[in-house]
Amino acid sequence: MTFGVVVFPGSNCDEDAVYALKNILGQNVVKLWHKDSNFKNVDFIILPGGFSYGDYLRSGAIAKFSPIMDKIIEFANNGGFVLGICNGFQILCEANLLPGTLIRNENHNFICKNIFIKPQHNLTIFTENTGKKGVFKIPIAHAEGCYYANENTLQEIIDNKQIIFKYCNENGEINKSANPNGSLKNIAGICNANRNVFGMMPHPERACDPKLNNIDGKLILEGAIRIFRDMGK
Repeated sequence: MTFGVVVFPGSNCDEDAVYALKNILGQNVVKLWHKDSNFKNVDFIILPGGFSYGDYLRSGAIAKFSPIMDKIIEFANNGGFVLGICNGFQILCEANLLPGTLIRNENHNFICKNIFIKPQHNLTIFTENTGKKGVFKIPIAHAEGCYYANENTLQEIIDNKQIIFKYCNENGEINKSANPNGSLKNIAGICNANRNVFGMMPHPERACDPKLNNIDGKLILEGAIRIFRDMGK
């Protein structure tokens, strides 16, 4: 299985993603520069975190115009699997591959800390094979991570079960005090209606190495990889 990690000017979590996928999870990984048009036969595309184009205008707003995005949109619309992490999530929303948007954190501060998330169902590759563990400790690092959508869009993603992760406390309780950024409904991650495009603000790739005393992100990613393989992708 080969992952393609897209690198935009200002990306700074691409190496984290490459390290986790290649060194920890044993996958083939290639980097895709934002001007590339050849996907090099990748099976799965990752849009990593960072500050693409310096977050000018707003996070992800300029990156959606990068040459590679037309190809990524085509890839996704043809059923290809795409994951956007943090800034990657923001880019996918700006490119209309995912509904809603990410706005300034409720407290107007950059937040960098470990939080807890809870899968909302077993209907996606990232939530189906997470094992018996129901709550995952994953780091966040963002200033614009508050998920927002208008009332109709929010109801639609609720009805379609497109919310894949919600912020919770260590006991799995989903409440306001466990919400680090003010996201509607404590939303930490969503998918598209076809369940092949995913976005999440927490960084699972930063919770893969046992040396960091946290492999909760590894459990999420390796579970998804196993299912992806079983699907014959």
